[in-house]
Amino acid sequence: MSIDKEPVKTDQAPAAIGTYSQAVRVGSFVFLSGQIPLVPETMELASEAFAKQAQQVFANLAAVAEAAGGCLDDLVKINVYLTDLANFQSVNEVMSQLFREPFPARAAVEVSGLPRGAAIEVEAVMALTETPSS
Repeated sequence: MSIDKEPVKTDQAPAAIGTYSQAVRVGSFVFLSGQIPLVPETMELASEAFAKQAQQVFANLAAVAEAAGGCLDDLVKINVYLTDLANFQSVNEVMSQLFREPFPARAAVEVSGLPRGAAIEVEAVMALTETPSS
Protein backbone atom coordinates (compact mmCIF):
# COMPACT_ATOMS: atom_id res chain seq x y z
CA MET A 1 0.00 0.00 0.00
CA SER A 2 1.46 3.35 -0.97
CA ILE A 3 0.93 6.69 0.72
CA ASP A 4 -1.13 9.25 -1.19
CA LYS A 5 1.38 12.06 -1.81
CA GLU A 6 0.35 15.30 -3.49
CA PRO A 7 3.18 17.48 -4.84
CA VAL A 8 2.92 21.24 -4.27
CA LYS A 9 4.32 23.61 -6.86
CA THR A 10 4.29 27.38 -7.29
CA ASP A 11 6.04 29.87 -9.55
CA GLN A 12 6.15 32.26 -6.56
CA ALA A 13 9.08 30.29 -5.09
CA PRO A 14 12.27 29.07 -6.76
CA ALA A 15 11.88 26.05 -9.00
CA ALA A 16 13.44 22.85 -7.71
CA ILE A 17 17.12 22.63 -8.62
CA GLY A 18 17.23 18.87 -8.16
CA THR A 19 15.07 15.78 -7.92
CA TYR A 20 12.59 17.00 -5.32
CA SER A 21 9.23 18.75 -5.02
CA GLN A 22 8.89 22.20 -3.48
CA ALA A 23 6.60 20.48 -1.00
CA VAL A 24 4.63 17.27 -0.62
CA ARG A 25 1.25 17.03 1.09
CA VAL A 26 0.27 13.84 2.91
CA GLY A 27 -3.15 14.16 4.53
CA SER A 28 -3.15 17.29 6.66
CA PHE A 29 0.66 17.52 6.78
CA VAL A 30 2.81 19.37 4.24
CA PHE A 31 6.54 18.74 4.10
CA LEU A 32 8.27 21.82 2.65
CA SER A 33 11.63 21.23 1.01
CA GLY A 34 14.59 23.31 2.05
CA GLN A 35 14.54 26.81 0.62
CA ILE A 36 17.67 28.80 -0.06
CA PRO A 37 17.59 32.56 -0.73
CA LEU A 38 17.01 32.40 -4.48
CA VAL A 39 14.80 35.04 -6.07
CA PRO A 40 12.16 33.05 -8.00
CA GLU A 41 12.27 35.25 -11.11
CA THR A 42 16.04 35.17 -11.54
CA MET A 43 17.09 32.02 -9.63
CA GLU A 44 19.99 34.10 -8.24
CA LEU A 45 20.85 34.72 -4.58
CA ALA A 46 18.85 37.61 -3.14
CA SER A 47 21.93 39.28 -1.65
CA GLU A 48 25.27 38.64 -0.01
CA ALA A 49 23.87 40.20 3.19
CA PHE A 50 22.72 37.50 5.61
CA ALA A 51 19.54 39.27 6.81
CA LYS A 52 18.33 39.70 3.22
CA GLN A 53 19.07 36.03 2.53
CA ALA A 54 17.06 35.01 5.60
CA GLN A 55 14.15 37.25 4.56
CA GLN A 56 14.15 35.71 1.06
CA VAL A 57 14.20 32.16 2.46
CA PHE A 58 11.12 32.85 4.57
CA ALA A 59 9.40 34.62 1.64
CA ASN A 60 10.02 31.48 -0.43
CA LEU A 61 8.68 29.24 2.35
CA ALA A 62 5.61 31.48 2.68
CA ALA A 63 4.92 31.16 -1.06
CA VAL A 64 5.13 27.36 -0.93
CA ALA A 65 3.00 27.25 2.23
CA GLU A 66 0.38 29.41 0.52
CA ALA A 67 0.39 27.18 -2.57
CA ALA A 68 -0.36 24.26 -0.23
CA GLY A 69 -3.26 26.11 1.40
CA GLY A 70 -1.52 27.43 4.51
CA CYS A 71 0.73 30.17 5.82
CA LEU A 72 3.85 30.57 7.94
CA ASP A 73 1.76 30.40 11.13
CA ASP A 74 0.78 26.84 10.16
CA LEU A 75 4.41 25.65 10.33
CA VAL A 76 4.92 23.31 13.27
CA LYS A 77 8.59 22.38 12.77
CA ILE A 78 11.47 24.25 11.16
CA ASN A 79 15.03 23.10 10.53
CA VAL A 80 17.49 25.93 9.92
CA TYR A 81 20.86 25.24 8.31
CA LEU A 82 23.50 27.96 8.63
CA THR A 83 27.02 28.13 7.27
CA ASP A 84 27.89 30.26 10.31
CA LEU A 85 26.12 29.97 13.68
CA ALA A 86 27.12 33.58 14.34
CA ASN A 87 24.03 34.40 12.22
CA PHE A 88 21.70 32.64 14.68
CA GLN A 89 20.53 35.91 16.29
CA SER A 90 19.76 37.38 12.89
CA VAL A 91 17.51 34.38 12.17
CA ASN A 92 15.68 35.08 15.45
CA GLU A 93 15.21 38.74 14.45
CA VAL A 94 13.79 37.83 11.02
CA MET A 95 11.52 35.16 12.51
CA SER A 96 10.24 37.56 15.20
CA GLN A 97 8.89 39.78 12.40
CA LEU A 98 7.14 36.88 10.62
CA PHE A 99 5.84 34.48 13.27
CA ARG A 100 3.40 34.74 16.16
CA GLU A 101 3.33 32.60 19.29
CA PRO A 102 3.13 29.72 19.63
CA PHE A 103 6.29 29.55 17.53
CA PRO A 104 7.09 26.39 15.59
CA ALA A 105 9.50 23.86 17.06
CA ARG A 106 12.95 24.51 15.60
CA ALA A 107 16.44 23.17 15.21
CA ALA A 108 19.43 25.18 14.00
CA VAL A 109 22.53 23.46 12.69
CA GLU A 110 25.81 24.78 11.32
CA VAL A 111 26.83 23.13 8.04
CA SER A 112 29.98 23.38 5.96
CA GLY A 113 28.20 24.50 2.80
CA LEU A 114 24.85 24.98 1.06
CA PRO A 115 23.78 24.99 -2.60
CA ARG A 116 24.67 28.04 -4.70
CA GLY A 117 26.84 29.45 -1.89
CA ALA A 118 23.83 30.35 0.26
CA ALA A 119 24.40 31.17 3.93
CA ILE A 120 21.02 29.76 5.07
CA GLU A 121 18.55 27.04 4.14
CA VAL A 122 15.28 26.34 5.93
CA GLU A 123 12.94 23.36 5.63
CA ALA A 124 9.63 22.96 7.42
CA VAL A 125 6.64 20.80 8.27
CA MET A 126 3.20 22.39 8.12
CA ALA A 127 0.00 21.08 9.69
CA LEU A 128 -3.34 22.02 8.16
CA THR A 129 -6.75 21.45 9.70
CA GLU A 130 -8.35 20.24 6.49
CA THR A 131 -7.28 17.60 4.02
CA PRO A 132 -7.54 18.41 0.31
CA SER A 133 -10.82 17.64 -1.42
CA SER A 134 -10.79 14.57 -3.61
